[in-house]
Amino acid sequence: MAGGGEATRGVEVDDLGHRFAGSPFLWRHVSFAVRDGEILALCGRSGCGKSTMLSIIAGWENPTEGVVRRGEPCRISWVFQNPYGAAWRTVLDIAAYPLLAAGHTRSYAEEQARSILDSFGLSALENRLFQELSGGEAQRLMLVRAINAQPNVLLVDEPTAQLDTRTADLVNSTLSQLARSGAAVIIATHDPRTREACDRVIDLDLYARSE
Repeated sequence: MAGGGEATRGVEVDDLGHRFAGSPFLWRHVSFAVRDGEILALCGRSGCGKSTMLSIIAGWENPTEGVVRRGEPCRISWVFQNPYGAAWRTVLDIAAYPLLAAGHTRSYAEEQARSILDSFGLSALENRLFQELSGGEAQRLMLVRAINAQPNVLLVDEPTAQLDTRTADLVNSTLSQLARSGAAVIIATHDPRTREACDRVIDLDLYARSE
């Protein structure tokens, strides 16, 4: 990591361990670093703590052991496994919101939002309400919103779980492109196609501890 006041980037996980009160450790001694421009997959059996790892990386939860170092400045976006949004908002409103919140004009925000919606096959749905979307459509919209937040760290939980093969391939390709543009991308996934799109894979089952 950078020193002497230089900006650090990406995410470093150092000797991490975690357990919930009264339960054994999910895993211990997990260490890895994801630099800007890299894409990493977290895999393992259901219940092994992949989502918990994302929560700790995001700073929403404290680890039992170890430390997470985040680059500065750090802009984290998280796409959850179960999409959620304001039911009464349109697809375009939700996609454009991060850009509006960042101070861009509505015309610019909507132009950028429409461009990414089109790349995700959602342009025909821009006036549809969130509550009217299918699970797969909502998942893609959450990815669009996260990308429009212009993160340098993107956390994604099971992004292809509700998608057909063609759309899953599109999502995997888009995540790879985002990493190549300079973001550090960390994906919790069971999907072998998603793992193949990643630079590296961390299998949390290898760090499971019963003590």
